[in-house]
Amino acid sequence: MKHWLAALLLVSSAAMADPTGVLKMTSERAVEDLYGSLYQALEEEKFWVVFEADMGKRMAKFADQWGEDYNRNGLDSVRSMVFCNISWTNRIANADPDLLGICPLHLSLYSKDGKTVVLLPRLDLMAEGSPGKEAASELEAELRTIVESVLTSN
Repeated sequence: MKHWLAALLLVSSAAMADPTGVLKMTSERAVEDLYGSLYQALEEEKFWVVFEADMGKRMAKFADQWGEDYNRNGLDSVRSMVFCNISWTNRIANADPDLLGICPLHLSLYSKDGKTVVLLPRLDLMAEGSPGKEAASELEAELRTIVESVLTSN
């Protein structure tokens, strides 16, 4: 009985952990403010935003159709942006053309209970076993620095 309970607790705590392949950062700033600041910071670093999606508004259009399956987590907002830096694209292509699957890049934000969460794919994990792993890791570190600088600024 004790082993069963211990296993249940371990599975429960593992289920509450952040997803392995996703970098998750949280802020008290409103999603609209944070989104605009991230957009600007990315573009200042030559990561051109090529597509924006307000996924929350798009999902809301299906609320009647989805019924009880609509927004079960009670998210206030869901936004995404797709962006690219052509110098990084060239570097990734030179390191391993198969890693071009990570280009263009993207990030997502959602808000709930007054907090905004920024999510980025873990490029270093996606590049595991690739000759381009070092480049992907450096790109992830640069993106993390940009996002963290926005999260810590006012």
